[in-house]
Amino acid sequence: MQEASTVNVTRSPRALQGVFPPGPEHWVGDGFFVKTVFWPQLDASMLSPFLLLDHAAKKHFDPSQFRRGVGEHPHRGFETVTFAYEGEVEHRDSAGGGGRIGPGDVQWMTAASGVVHEEMQSEAFAERGGDFEMVQLWVNLPAGTKMSAPRYQPLLDRQFPRLDLGVAEARLVAGELLGETGPAKTHTPMTTFDLRFHASGTVEVELPTGWTTLVFPLEGDVQAGPGREDIPARHFGVFDRSDDGAVQLHAEPGTRVLVLAGEPIDEPVVAYGPFVMNTRQEIAQAFRDYQSGKMGHLL
Repeated sequence: MQEASTVNVTRSPRALQGVFPPGPEHWVGDGFFVKTVFWPQLDASMLSPFLLLDHAAKKHFDPSQFRRGVGEHPHRGFETVTFAYEGEVEHRDSAGGGGRIGPGDVQWMTAASGVVHEEMQSEAFAERGGDFEMVQLWVNLPAGTKMSAPRYQPLLDRQFPRLDLGVAEARLVAGELLGETGPAKTHTPMTTFDLRFHASGTVEVELPTGWTTLVFPLEGDVQAGPGREDIPARHFGVFDRSDDGAVQLHAEPGTRVLVLAGEPIDEPVVAYGPFVMNTRQEIAQAFRDYQSGKMGHLL
């Protein structure tokens, strides 16, 4: 790799706690061919407030009369956040939320007390075919809001502030960064943004000590930490919460990175299927409520 210039670096780098590989590729429904990058059973306390991340890497779909996706299914106790990079997805849920997102858009669905929803490729995308790339993130909710009302936030690409970090541009989805605020409303403090490097070099961002900070390179490798440890594409790196150094990321042009930082939720995590609660009893109740129709139905 060619040695690159360093840009905007003023502090010692925050240490990495670890770098982890993704799981094997598999289908979610018939529309999302994903690698699960992390999941609650890996280490819920290390990941908190984040729970799961699936990456559907760029895949070409031929034109079809049939829409692919994930049909009707329930969720309770957390939020699903879908980042669209290529292709189009349509969402419907039993709380009345719904919409279509395309390249650059994000949908932030708060399942909370429970919804039934579906995520399908849009009819227009299915008919014309094309490349498709998505990320879905699960974000936990604290016990006090797990049974709050569901909410759906369609967030368009044009709503996200762009920040010039020298060798890269940041697109801010949620939280605060360099005096800007992302449009997504969150239940706990967090900052979520993606980076696109247009030159070789290093970016530095200040994120709160004590927060969980995860880095996921969607495309291209990243180096981070005092020893510039490698975070290969489609792996994820976790920074040391106790280190007050700056988060520094070094990469080459064309590299794309998703950065997730949030205040941990210091509560038990019990995850089973589509539900994430604090106790096994609450999981059992979620299944009873879904089976009895209390989470609604799609019409």
